[in-house]
Amino acid sequence: MSASELPALYLASKSPRRRELLQQIGVSYQVIDADVIEVPRHHESPADYVQRLAREKAEAGLASLKLQSLIPKPVLGADTIVVINNEILEKPRNAEHAAGMLRQLAGATHQVMTAVAMVTDAKQEIKLSVTDVVFRPLTENEIAAYWQTGEPHDKAGGYGIQGFGAVFVEQIRGSYTGVVGLPLEQTFLLLQEFSVPWWHRAD
Repeated sequence: MSASELPALYLASKSPRRRELLQQIGVSYQVIDADVIEVPRHHESPADYVQRLAREKAEAGLASLKLQSLIPKPVLGADTIVVINNEILEKPRNAEHAAGMLRQLAGATHQVMTAVAMVTDAKQEIKLSVTDVVFRPLTENEIAAYWQTGEPHDKAGGYGIQGFGAVFVEQIRGSYTGVVGLPLEQTFLLLQEFSVPWWHRAD
C-alpha cells in the first residue's frame, strides 16, 4: 500500500451507516475489529454509558491495529443508544421486544445519544451528541409491518431514521447524523483535533 492509499483513520465499527457518513465528508478509513461487552454498569447514566462504550470500542480498535502491526493512525469509535424516560432502549432481541419499544416511542419524545471517541497512543477525546426525536402515534399494524421490513433488527431503539422508520418521525431537535449513528458536527471537531484529513484538506 502506498502512502497515498493509507487510511486517514481506523474505524472501530462495522456499521454501514458510519462508513457512509465518513465517505460523505471525504475521510479515508479502514474498518478494524473492536468487540466490547455492551452492558450498562450499576447506576451508570445513559450519557456515561454511551461515552464509555465509544471509548472502549476505540481502545479495542487501537489494540487490534497494534496486534496486526498496522501503520499507526487515530482510531474512531462510536456508539448510539435510544433513551426514553431515562431508560436505555438497545437493539431488539425479537419482534415482541421491538414492538414494545415502538409502543413506548409512539406519540412521545425520546433522546438519541451518540458518542464519538478518537484515540491514539498519545491522547483520547470523546464527544457526545444528544438529539430529541418526536414520534407521531403509531398503529399496531404499522408496528408489525415495520418489523417485517427487516430494518429494525440491528437498530438501537428498533428503528432507523434514514430508512423506512423516517415516516414515524414528526420532529428532531439536534443532529440528524447523530440519530443515524455518527454526528458529523462532533466528528469534525475530532478530525480537527487529531489533524485527520477530510475533503477540504485531503492529502
